[in-house]
Amino acid sequence: QVQLVESGGGLVQPGGSLRLSCAASRSIFSINVIGWYRQAPGKQREFVATMSKDGSISYVDSVNGRFTISRDNAKNTVYLAMNSLTPEDTAVYYCNAVVELGGGYGYYWGQGTQVTVSS
Repeated sequence: QVQLVESGGGLVQPGGSLRLSCAASRSIFSINVIGWYRQAPGKQREFVATMSKDGSISYVDSVNGRFTISRDNAKNTVYLAMNSLTPEDTAVYYCNAVVELGGGYGYYWGQGTQVTVSS
């Protein structure tokens, strides 16, 4: 099992930047895939960015070149640096972890952090 705690959300003007943090309750190396999803009002939750245990990274096309996912192994923390934010990036951002369990995988979510991009 793993607990995830997000922080760093807030209100930012279009074109601005924010950095989200996701602190995990266990070593990042024990997590198969960790990353970020978001859910805007009235929309389904969507994939944003993930990082695998081996360091491979994926982004949704709409954030590629603007968002950067990274990790601090010593702090068991994953970050999402978001630049050139637009109102379309407004959403609740959730941290997600996939952990290999005996015979399968466990999927864990944080409580979410609100990001609002508005002038």
